[in-house]
Amino acid sequence: MARVLLKPKRDKSVKNRHPWIFSGAVQEVRGEVSDGDIVEVADSGNNWLARGYYNSRSQIVVRLLTWDDSDRLDAAFFRKRVREAVERRRDLLYDPQTNAFRLVFSEADRLPGLVADLYGDFVIVQCDTLGIERWKDAVLDTLMETLSPRGVFERSDTESRHSHEGLAPSVGLRRGKEPPPLVSVRERGIAFDVDIRQGQKTGFYLDQRENRIRAARFCAGKDVLDAFAYTGGFAAHALAAGAARITLIDSSESSLSLAERNLARIQTQGKTDYLHGNVFQALRDLGQRRRRYDVVILDPPKLAPAQGAVERAARGYKDLNLHALRLLRPGGILVTFSCSGLVDAALFQKVVFGASADTGRAVQILYRLSQSPDHPVLLFCPESEYLKGLICRAID
Repeated sequence: MARVLLKPKRDKSVKNRHPWIFSGAVQEVRGEVSDGDIVEVADSGNNWLARGYYNSRSQIVVRLLTWDDSDRLDAAFFRKRVREAVERRRDLLYDPQTNAFRLVFSEADRLPGLVADLYGDFVIVQCDTLGIERWKDAVLDTLMETLSPRGVFERSDTESRHSHEGLAPSVGLRRGKEPPPLVSVRERGIAFDVDIRQGQKTGFYLDQRENRIRAARFCAGKDVLDAFAYTGGFAAHALAAGAARITLIDSSESSLSLAERNLARIQTQGKTDYLHGNVFQALRDLGQRRRRYDVVILDPPKLAPAQGAVERAARGYKDLNLHALRLLRPGGILVTFSCSGLVDAALFQKVVFGASADTGRAVQILYRLSQSPDHPVLLFCPESEYLKGLICRAID
């Protein structure tokens, strides 16, 4: 097995069990190695540290899997890790009100590059790294054996898979039966249809489940604006909680059509409006028309895909929150999020503060929000905490 030696004083993160080794930390590679192979990792004195999989095409040249020299990284190892991840979600597996949630969350479940989500009777997988691609059959077989779903469908079509790992997209049925065009699921008793083939992420924003419940508590009897509404997750919970009226905005006409289908299951006659278009511009237009709301929800897509985009993303988040605050009635509630991992919670709060200052509106933070517990944060890997949100009240 090839061995990756680190440069002097570049082994601290490995000893702290962070799972990533960047190319700049590597001193040399001893032995023959192909991308995707398992390698040993040692410090500059050739003392063994850890073991993981290697890809010279990626900036993260090694993704670590174990710090135990007795672990053999074979099919049995990966099958065990998948079973352990599923077992940690047993409380959700036995919840009759919810049958859509994350089963495996990449580095947080010590399986870098692997995501697996359950949608009713089907499992959706994403293999985003060459290392996990090599062990995909073991992963798929274990998911079938452990959960007995009707089928396992692959959605390995992320941009990072191609740009960072040099892998072509891989989409299609991998085990069992073909899923229908729309898969019906339940979230806290509310039914949703999910497009697992074309939908964003693996079809639905499972990481927002707990936040949808919390936001809905402020919506009873209120006039609500749901920006970046996608297929109606926040809107459905708001209506179920008794929202008087809700306006959904999204740039995707197909997403709004699916949102309308999902909300039709709730008594919505005369309670819903749908605006198709650029959300940034739509917020400005609503402000110019002096439209006002009791609750505004902002759940934008990732605005900072790389470090060089953080400053521009911060300006974008500020613009959104500024116009959202201008749309709020006195005492109104702003529910605002960033899913950009590179925009940390402190920076995001500064952005919302900047919007508050520019509008001259006093804002209280009522809740700080994160991703749902089936997307756990591994303390060894703080990058696994990517979603942050605030529920605020404008008290002027």
